[in-house]
Amino acid sequence: MPGLCRACLTSFETGLAPAPKRCPACRSPRLVFHPELTNLSIAHMDCDAFYASVEKRDHPEYRDVPLIVGGGMRGVVSTCCYIARIKGVRSAMPMFQALKLCPEAAVVRPRMAVYAAVSREIRAMMEALTPAIEPLSLDEAFLDLTGTSRLHGAPPAVLLAGLVKDMEAKLGITGSIGLSHNKFLAKIASDLDKPRGFSVIGHQETEAFLLPKSVAIIWGVGAATRLSLEKAGIR
Repeated sequence: MPGLCRACLTSFETGLAPAPKRCPACRSPRLVFHPELTNLSIAHMDCDAFYASVEKRDHPEYRDVPLIVGGGMRGVVSTCCYIARIKGVRSAMPMFQALKLCPEAAVVRPRMAVYAAVSREIRAMMEALTPAIEPLSLDEAFLDLTGTSRLHGAPPAVLLAGLVKDMEAKLGITGSIGLSHNKFLAKIASDLDKPRGFSVIGHQETEAFLLPKSVAIIWGVGAATRLSLEKAGIR
């Protein structure tokens, strides 16, 4: 079973032995194992609570408090940190409702120019790995790393782990990786283990993985579309 340490980027094989709980090189527990780990090359990188992460980076006083980025009492939540999400706050929620759920939250207005500048720095890091990038927004993008192993001397999984490691070290922004054999599954995978996640969906498990899932897992299917599909008998 191929394994990868996301802390030191060491790759290894477990053979017939049980998968280790810590990296044999650096002893980190941040490991990922998958039979197809070294063969998959389509990825989705999604920053973790991007706007809130930038604000916490630039304002250390917000580091350990729930933080909401958004407008005034009549506005909506643009995004929020994971501490606020534990209290039930979500993006696009009316601000008055968010503050009822989390009255102790700090609220800051969005600084779009700053977020765009950070996004450009992340994009430059991606372009160092592959020219095949499809941005979806300031904080997420698809990457096709097919054929890059020979150029970089490492499989896509290692390059992607290095990408989010560099993002955190150089920019103070964390991200989650979804790795698969198509964009649809890569985007689903990136949301499976947030924040700072690295999830893999391989060819062999695709049908078994998708079969029990609701249609709500499909990218772009919101509450209204889900209800319409359910009325048509599609669940």
